[in-house]
Amino acid sequence: MLGRKFEVEHVLEAQQFDRELLEGIFGVAKEMEAIVEGRSGGGSTMLKGYLMATLFYEPSTRTRLSFESAMKRLGGEVLTTENAREFSSAAKGETLEDTIRTVEGYSDIIVMRHFESGAAKQAAAVSSIPVINAGDGPGQHPTQALLDVYTIQRETGRLDGIKVGLVGDLANGRTVRSLAYLLAKYDGVKFYFVSPDVVKMKDDIKEYLTSKNIEWEESKDLMEVASKCDVIYQTRIQRERFGDKIELYNQARGKYIVDRKVVDVLQSHAVVLHPLPRLDEITTEVDVDPRAAYFRQAKNGLFIRMALLKLLLLGW
Repeated sequence: MLGRKFEVEHVLEAQQFDRELLEGIFGVAKEMEAIVEGRSGGGSTMLKGYLMATLFYEPSTRTRLSFESAMKRLGGEVLTTENAREFSSAAKGETLEDTIRTVEGYSDIIVMRHFESGAAKQAAAVSSIPVINAGDGPGQHPTQALLDVYTIQRETGRLDGIKVGLVGDLANGRTVRSLAYLLAKYDGVKFYFVSPDVVKMKDDIKEYLTSKNIEWEESKDLMEVASKCDVIYQTRIQRERFGDKIELYNQARGKYIVDRKVVDVLQSHAVVLHPLPRLDEITTEVDVDPRAAYFRQAKNGLFIRMALLKLLLLGW
């Protein structure tokens, strides 16, 4: 049964969502959690008869599997292409627009990851069915930001007035960019940017935060920032974004590591998040600490993506 129309036609960037919409999505995500956690036998048939196409031009484990799991748990079916860059008609030179126009004939919703910033908007411009941006190069990753904010709310109990340390590759990390845009909707949030010089947060995010009267500061001292923050959001230095500049990558990697010493200065209510995959930027000894929330965060991705599929296809 179709409900009231969802306010968003495509999910392309974090700026599309306001506080009210976020609260609504989080409410539906809680309902999805109840479905998965067994009150309805682990699944639903609400999306029976619907098909989701996943077009991934860049590698993905969590995002692709959680979208596919989300669709199947709601009774829908999945058409999947991993590594579309090499194995689809893109390798033969087909334009993205032509691929989208073709795939929309086979499916009801498209989830796409692409190596170029802005590709999701390009796809949505020609698509007659909903397009979800599952990451576009160094651009944005809005569904990750939604699950991150959902996780912060679930773990700390609030979103207003929180202090957030963004750590690691802030220049290429699309997750931190989307998260900054979303958290700027809340009151009294303060950001600390901790990163090697070669991967500092870009000016567009800093200017956006300033325009929204959100405080931010750059720091070189992870221990000091960790002691002040409610959330430490660690990210990996992204080797694939450095091209042949290996020496710059080596300079950046390993500079800021969340280990036992960092966790020991965290406040008792604080949490450590990471969009995963991790390399060595959070040591495995941290995993047993109850404040290490990154695997719970990954699980929340399933509930948020189930909520988005339901809302885009059926409405409220």
